[in-house]
Amino acid sequence: MAHARPVLSPSTITATTPLRLDMAAELAFPGGSMTASGLRKEWTRGRLAIERIAGKDYTTLAAIEEMRKLCRLDQKEPVSGSSLAAQKLKSEPPSRPYGSSGTETGKSALAAARMRAEKLKNGLLSISSNDISLTKPAPVIPLKSR
Repeated sequence: MAHARPVLSPSTITATTPLRLDMAAELAFPGGSMTASGLRKEWTRGRLAIERIAGKDYTTLAAIEEMRKLCRLDQKEPVSGSSLAAQKLKSEPPSRPYGSSGTETGKSALAAARMRAEKLKNGLLSISSNDISLTKPAPVIPLKSR
């Protein structure tokens, strides 16, 4: 005798109820603005916890709430010459370096660049003018026209 599956109703769903991604997207983002595919993208970005059970992906409303916190953008403060925030921004250096790499700064970056250049330079073969004949023209291969 087969057991009847209980029907999920809004009253039985809690923050920790495992939900298939399509249902979780529908409940957390009414109106279809988020899909199961969108939730999977957030999982690949490391912002959403997903459980894979028997080949099916599940998440919870609590996990979606955590994802939403991670996705929130910082609100920019208005920058004007008279505001305290603008004065703070002008007087303090950035807390983290801008650009593609913040691991090497100042003198250590210059030293590291010099070491890499020296390694590259030492690995190159020496070519002298005796090895290359600059007076002989290269052979010309005529092309047949159509």
